[in-house]
Amino acid sequence: MIELTRLSGGKFFLNITHIEVVEATPDTVITLLNGKKLLVKEPAKAIAEQITAFYQKANSATVIPRPEDDDSIV
Repeated sequence: MIELTRLSGGKFFLNITHIEVVEATPDTVITLLNGKKLLVKEPAKAIAEQITAFYQKANSATVIPRPEDDDSIV
């Protein structure tokens, strides 16, 4: 989830798996998979960066470290 700001100033968290499109109009418009639209203060590029960082963090959490000097692992 990422934290965003409504135009009214209220903060909320959005599950990024529900995002279909992020558009940079004069205001940033997020269209969800169910067709609902959200207007937020954050620029579209900043939202894209938050989504990228979220997935990078999630992917690094799933990596299982391997011992470097253990010859028993093939």
